[in-house]
Amino acid sequence: MPSIAPHAEGMPRSGIRAIMDLAWQLPGPVIGLHVGEPSFATPPHVLDAARDAYARGLTRYVPNAGIPELRERLVAKLADRNGIHVETSQVIVTQGGMQALHLAASAVLRAGDEVLIPDPGWPNFAMLTELLQARPVRYALRAEHGFQPDVADLAPLVTPRTRAIIVNSPSNPLGAVFPEERLRALVRFADEHDLWLISDECYEEITFGAPHVSPASLDTGGRVLSCFSFSKTYAMTGMRVGYLVVPEPLAAVCAKLQEPLLACVNAPAQYGALAALTGPQDQVAAARGTYGARRDKATAVLDEAGVPYLRPDGAFYLWVDVSDRCGSEDVTDWAVRLLRERHVAVAPGTTFGPGGAGWIRLSLATADDDLLEGIDRILRF
Repeated sequence: MPSIAPHAEGMPRSGIRAIMDLAWQLPGPVIGLHVGEPSFATPPHVLDAARDAYARGLTRYVPNAGIPELRERLVAKLADRNGIHVETSQVIVTQGGMQALHLAASAVLRAGDEVLIPDPGWPNFAMLTELLQARPVRYALRAEHGFQPDVADLAPLVTPRTRAIIVNSPSNPLGAVFPEERLRALVRFADEHDLWLISDECYEEITFGAPHVSPASLDTGGRVLSCFSFSKTYAMTGMRVGYLVVPEPLAAVCAKLQEPLLACVNAPAQYGALAALTGPQDQVAAARGTYGARRDKATAVLDEAGVPYLRPDGAFYLWVDVSDRCGSEDVTDWAVRLLRERHVAVAPGTTFGPGGAGWIRLSLATADDDLLEGIDRILRF
């Protein structure tokens, strides 16, 4: 048979999915602290809007960039909540936040380009970069800096091939929220080195007292591409709706790229997203409060046990230092043993890059009892 494309065969698989596969294979119940999926149901008015769209026969092709009503409402939302002022043409509805990232990267990367990605950072950043035949170059987020990016660490990584930098705040897996001053420095860095800045803002609405700032609101050079999602904010992970916001020169290109990728996002899901934006927001606030309360309960247990962690200011993850527990053992092997012997699934830190050695990510998007029982089993392991 013909050979498989090397960049496709060589793309790394997410270690989170590997843990998921093993958890599904084990007999008996598993406490799942590894998956980042909201524990809330999709709001009823969102489901009603999608059902109504199906009932009205709104199941045909729609514009590549999304239904006009949704894009227009997103323009208003971006101005009101993100400080980003754009035209409707600059907003492209995507098949979830992941496809927004892929679309952004597809528009600006060439084969052989280099992309600066965070370490620790969501593994899909490296995966999509390699899938596009570009090269991920990791920049360190260090514990001694509170896992905040240090611009001084970035400049030595830049080469003539460097094309873009990916920034993720609130961060997955860390829960770190980058302050305006730090983001302003990153935008300035991108400007000085003539880079695109791809901003993943999937967790924008899940913060605990630390304000979320969109890098595009600080951008005067037209180089920030902003990726958003309905999945985490509105518990719509399976409906797969996100959106990409781009500088005007990229707008027509990104809309055009939708055609060979997916043509368009399914219309009923888009009407559901429109209802999410325009309908009641009480569940968003309730979810935020619940995740914050779970953070406080979990960290209280870890404090009592003397286990180090990063206190998250956003997202719904807890980044926990287990280096004393796993010792010289690779943290992934340790996490697999934990799963097999204690039936607790966690995301091993090295899934998110070499900087995650000795750490694990726990998801706060699970029931309180399961979260606390899972942590108790970890402490007794």
